[in-house]
Amino acid sequence: MIRFFAAPMAAMALLLAGAADASAAGMIDFTGTSSTGYLGSSVSPIPRTTVMYNGSYAPGTVVVNTAERRLYLVLGNGQALRYGIGVGRDGFRWGGVHKITAKKEWPDWTPPSQMLARRPDLPRHMKGGIENPLGARAMYLGSTLYRIHGSNEPETIGQAVSSGCFRMTNDDVTDLYNRVSVGTTVVVLNN
Repeated sequence: MIRFFAAPMAAMALLLAGAADASAAGMIDFTGTSSTGYLGSSVSPIPRTTVMYNGSYAPGTVVVNTAERRLYLVLGNGQALRYGIGVGRDGFRWGGVHKITAKKEWPDWTPPSQMLARRPDLPRHMKGGIENPLGARAMYLGSTLYRIHGSNEPETIGQAVSSGCFRMTNDDVTDLYNRVSVGTTVVVLNN
């Protein structure tokens, strides 16, 4: 990934983003996302932040707290990186421990048969891209139908709207995707 600080590239950032007030502190990358959200239009209503974390999980563990609608990447030394997420609506929340079994950039989406039964209007298959509901990245959880994935609807972060997957903004899911690997433990707490 190639990154440039926006200050020396301010004119280009304004041209690319069509924004009148791009932040000089932001970073632009050419993967379709940015730390300020100008290229991916995915600024989270719940900003990513480093927090104190007293859990007993090993560094590198992902902990999803469905009640808080937050995902934590345990860093160690009593800290974690906290992200805002969208979670399953009533009847679709779940808990357990899984591993990330696959990671995909701009994944295709094929709605599972259970979802198609509830929503026959959905497409049977959708190629990856900015309009795809899985967003910029997806991390698949064990043999389940569930994923941690991006979203083309950043306003749903912090809400209970999914069919059990965990949604993040494209900026945040790309950040997490770059920090974890296949085999990472994911603990889903459904309090």
